[in-house]
Amino acid sequence: MRVATAALVLPSVTMTGAPGAAMARTPAQARAGTPARPCPAPPVARPTSPAPPPLDPAKAAVGGPALATAGLVTPSGAAEPPKVTATSWLVADLTSGAVLGGCGPHEYGVPASVQKLLLAAAVLPHLDPKQVVEVTESDLDFEPGSSAMGLVRGGRYTVETLWLGLILNSGNDAANVLARLGGGTGGQAGGVAAMNAEAARLGAHQTHAATPSGLDGPGQYTSAYDLALISRACFAHADFRRYAATKTAEVPAQPAINAKGYSMLNDNQLLHRYPGALGGKTGYTDLARHSFVGAAERNGRTLLVTLLGAETQPARGWEQGAALLDWGFGLPADAGVGQLVAPARADSGNQVSSPAAGATRVRSDDRGFHIDWLLGTVGTIMLVGALLGLLFYQRRAARRQVGR
Repeated sequence: MRVATAALVLPSVTMTGAPGAAMARTPAQARAGTPARPCPAPPVARPTSPAPPPLDPAKAAVGGPALATAGLVTPSGAAEPPKVTATSWLVADLTSGAVLGGCGPHEYGVPASVQKLLLAAAVLPHLDPKQVVEVTESDLDFEPGSSAMGLVRGGRYTVETLWLGLILNSGNDAANVLARLGGGTGGQAGGVAAMNAEAARLGAHQTHAATPSGLDGPGQYTSAYDLALISRACFAHADFRRYAATKTAEVPAQPAINAKGYSMLNDNQLLHRYPGALGGKTGYTDLARHSFVGAAERNGRTLLVTLLGAETQPARGWEQGAALLDWGFGLPADAGVGQLVAPARADSGNQVSSPAAGATRVRSDDRGFHIDWLLGTVGTIMLVGALLGLLFYQRRAARRQVGR
């Protein structure tokens, strides 16, 4: 179901800063008469080969007209948000989808490893966590020295172990395997195509994947708003929530190739040091700088923060995310400046087909519904059988009575 942004009724907001270069100041900004409050400038040039497409004013207003700004947008009367180095950010309610505030929420940014969340949103529902996969030489073809979970060629690992390596250690090797597996006959390229198809389905119009891992590639970009849409889709899956909340995990030994087992520690410090943290994802490349996604629960509310283009001084990416979460939790429950839109179409039934792989499996979150359906079907068959048996018995009894 698509949420029509024109129908949104938003509380009063404070907007500062101008929209994208091709856009004029909005009427709301003009009425407010507030001074320009731009987001921090990116410390390095953004990709130009190819450059992101011009920001469509209509797509920049997805989620509400107040979000069509390159500057700060907060609820009127809200406390000043913390100063961060992120070039764009957004805080939203993970349950209701209400956007509590942001800075340049629809501005293009470089994702780094938070792009792995799009891989999870695209293929996690279609892969069996218990499936065992053998690692190939091509799976280990990624930038030397970049983050990896330590897979070895010829090793055999469950899909669940690969997801844990992707989330906990930001494994680029795991991303390659999962994209290959999720891409079906299309291989890793099919996995990337599935990521872009999922971005379109979610309404993440400022997102394009060039690599499954988030390593810099030509024409790869996203926005803080899109990251929130993607992250919300991920947290809707029980398996993902479990992976994201895992602090340590074991990678099994591979006796056949003489490789020892080892432990992994979740590198998202929010999970270890922020009360109520549910996990998320970190990212870094020289081009993207630091990106971050984090979710936490407090007093019955669950909030999500996304940020792009951050520096580590005076605070690291996760610390900036934690400060923004604190700010969001301090707002009234009904505060908001916009909305995270619903996907363009809902998945039908209890089974979904991978657009790339064409394989069908029961989605992990829907196992209960699948069992209910199965039990209901069996119950119906038994009921019909009982009625037929009763009818047969009655007819025999009638025949016996007639013969007396």
